[in-house]
Amino acid sequence: MKSKRYPEEFKREAVKQVTERGYSVSEVAQRLDTTTHSLYAWIKKFGEPQPQSSEDLDLVSENARLKSELRRITEERDILK
Repeated sequence: MKSKRYPEEFKREAVKQVTERGYSVSEVAQRLDTTTHSLYAWIKKFGEPQPQSSEDLDLVSENARLKSELRRITEERDILK
C-alpha cells in the first residue's frame, strides 16, 4: 500500500478547517480522504502554537472575552439602526 503525498498548502487548509472553522478531525479526515493520525500530525506541525505561560493564557482569554463583547455590541448596534 503506497501512502499519498499531500502538498503543504493542502495540509494547512485541512488544519484551518479544524482550528478555525470548528469541524471535527474525523469529519475533515473523512472528507479529505486521509487518516485522523495524519491530520493530528498536521495540526501539531501547522497549528497555532499553544501559549506557554499563564500570562499568555490570560491574554488569550481576555482577547476571547473582548471579541465576544464586540460581537454582542455590534449586534445591538445593528438592531438599533
